[in-house]
Amino acid sequence: MSKKKSDEAAAGTVTTIGSGSARATPDLMRVTISIETRASKVALAYGQAGEQVAAVTDALRSDGVSGVDIATSGLSVRTETVWIEGGGSKITGYLATTDLTVALRDIGENAVPGPATIIANAVDAGGDDVRLGGLTLTFADQESLLTQARDAAWDNALAKAEQYAARAGRTLGPVLEITENTTSAPPAYPRLQAMSAPMDAAYGAAPVPVELGESEISAAIRATWQLD
Repeated sequence: MSKKKSDEAAAGTVTTIGSGSARATPDLMRVTISIETRASKVALAYGQAGEQVAAVTDALRSDGVSGVDIATSGLSVRTETVWIEGGGSKITGYLATTDLTVALRDIGENAVPGPATIIANAVDAGGDDVRLGGLTLTFADQESLLTQARDAAWDNALAKAEQYAARAGRTLGPVLEITENTTSAPPAYPRLQAMSAPMDAAYGAAPVPVELGESEISAAIRATWQLD
């Protein structure tokens, strides 16, 4: 054992685990919008999907969604088949699917249009070919919230260390080691499930209220102090 480690062992140390969290209302919403089109030929299904995607993205842009916040996250064309007794599998058509991931940044209660209206307008533009895959709520600037959680975790670890040191009749010396472990606690938020039921074009898609609630980011640290 080195002289430094020997001296530290003689002085004694205290190690504590601190945890802290910070809560806030989410300010960023990510929505998955899918387009599914069926046709007798691949090119026809693919072309129809492109037309519907264009209609949806036009509606999103008309409601103020920036082009950089609209991303294609999936694209596929597959066959649809039926089983015929004695004849095996037969192709009946083709299904083209395109997925869009949309980031909505103005989602507060005073937003005009609000996220529910933006989603409803996109659904209305795409018609019966639209599917909603779900939504998630998060933060545009997670780092500032994480900083608050780290401060809370440090205060928690320090309070424990001071308590143990006082009980032992000692005082805290310099910090010897700090190890961080951060996690983002899953928030409670509504999810829009995949929707395939036809909507009456005469009435359009009615907005579904979306409650933001609160989300939480947590931090945990392990700290070791020398005891004086």
